[in-house]
Amino acid sequence: MTYELSRNIRSWAEEDRPREKLMLKGRAALSDAELIAILIGSGTYDVSAVDLAKSILQSVGGNLNELARLSVKDLSKFKGIGEAKAVSIVAALELGRRRKEENRPQRSRITSSRDAYDEIKPHLLDKPHEEFWILLLNRANEVIRPVQISSGGLSGTIADPRLIFKQALDQLASAIILVHNHPSGNLTASQADKDLTRKLKEAGRMLDIPVLDHLIFTDRAYLSFADEGLL
Repeated sequence: MTYELSRNIRSWAEEDRPREKLMLKGRAALSDAELIAILIGSGTYDVSAVDLAKSILQSVGGNLNELARLSVKDLSKFKGIGEAKAVSIVAALELGRRRKEENRPQRSRITSSRDAYDEIKPHLLDKPHEEFWILLLNRANEVIRPVQISSGGLSGTIADPRLIFKQALDQLASAIILVHNHPSGNLTASQADKDLTRKLKEAGRMLDIPVLDHLIFTDRAYLSFADEGLL
């Protein structure tokens, strides 16, 4: 009994170490694993919070962007990570994403496909399913606002032209840019993507709200219909 108690005390000291380190040396002194360990709060009888955090990071190759893609269900598969701890990790990563979004200029001017990609990135990064978004632009090609049109499954989503142009008309947009993501990382435009783009471009011409581009978004790169001569 004395041995078990002693072992638990050593375990608590290990788990508390990241908190003490943050207080003494500041947050920048902590490793990713130590920061996650603080979110976790405690490990198991056999594994400290730091070691548990290291195991989670190792499963995604130490990549925080990949970690952000994990759901509560994914994280709960790790021994020692219950739903509450998984929610804490997901919430912390979401706060980080939102902070980046708030630090961006409110009225970005789109001068290239790269500008459009950077503008939509905070909204589509780490998404495990397809979503369709539009960027509404004013006459100066400044972003009025990004708008999510639909959210679908792993391999497709629906983009209703009526909803798209209703949003554009309601916001008095002068032009739009279409964006949808491919969670697989595939940057090839399908025939369905091309047909939809053609249909929306024609609708925009009739309403005098031109479609300037259509981006296929992935976390690491993008395909621009305008750049590739597909528009």
